[in-house]
Amino acid sequence: MNQPSEPIRIVIPGDEPPQLQCSPHLDRLRTRGEVILYTNRPADDAEKLRRAGGAICLINSRGAVKWPGHALRQLPSLRMLTVCGIGTDAIDIDVARELGIIVCNVPGLTAPIVAEHALALMLATARRVCFQTSQLRKGVWRTPDNLYLRGRTLGIVGIGPIGAEMARLGQAIGMSVQAWTFNPSPERAQKLGIPLLGLDDLLRTSDVVSVHVKLTDQTRGLIGAREISLMKPGALLVNTARGAVVDTAALVNALNSGHLGGAGIDVFDVEPIPPDHPLLACDQVVLTPHVADQNPQGMEILNRGAVDNVLAFLDGTPRNRVV
Repeated sequence: MNQPSEPIRIVIPGDEPPQLQCSPHLDRLRTRGEVILYTNRPADDAEKLRRAGGAICLINSRGAVKWPGHALRQLPSLRMLTVCGIGTDAIDIDVARELGIIVCNVPGLTAPIVAEHALALMLATARRVCFQTSQLRKGVWRTPDNLYLRGRTLGIVGIGPIGAEMARLGQAIGMSVQAWTFNPSPERAQKLGIPLLGLDDLLRTSDVVSVHVKLTDQTRGLIGAREISLMKPGALLVNTARGAVVDTAALVNALNSGHLGGAGIDVFDVEPIPPDHPLLACDQVVLTPHVADQNPQGMEILNRGAVDNVLAFLDGTPRNRVV
């Protein structure tokens, strides 16, 4: 990239909870331009645009900071935007493409970390860990039915790097694993070592369904009331993808009716989750605040990847491009 007459402005517009603000990788960026990091989320669109004004590069460390098309159109200096993770659903990709804004992500590197979290949610849900903890705190000593997972069937929705790692973990604890993908083929099934089914068949025959697709127009509401009704009575649902992939109202209804035996959820349709969110009132749930890749190792990987993306762009060789 040709060097402008003024310092390159690189902005992190809302780093809350902390992701990049203590990262030593920012020092690599400071050798190339002015780095401006905001430790709280912008209060409104006007503040968000003010923070991003004049930026050549944006690092979106949190998906809660959204970049719809009308906002991108008000940032004439912006040339590149990278997220600190895989998902780019906070950005209007079509408008970014139209405006010539390069959008990058950090794909696949934290797949084992996210899959391990999904496994933890699955195990905690199967063994009713949170429910039993809350009962003990109330002075209730009882032994509700727990689900033994060895020999059960794990159905994986989306078999990218995270889904593939989750398949390996499921097999490691003795589960039979099957998957659904938009792009099935005999070759892919053979490489993964698991059968690929149609979505309806997978839902009908799985004891646990674990969701690992990115959020797109195709996957928004992918697991709705009809799909949940197809699942086995007492089956479990795990979602570490995006909240909007699963219809929240349908999930809550299935939990409260007893059709589903439980759910392990890391992502929500509204984030941060409000105190009156209906999932918080469900008994058989294990909930975490969108932290599947948020541990020191995962954050280090993501921070390094996002900074590498910016540096590659500044060197004229963009990497990990979504558009």
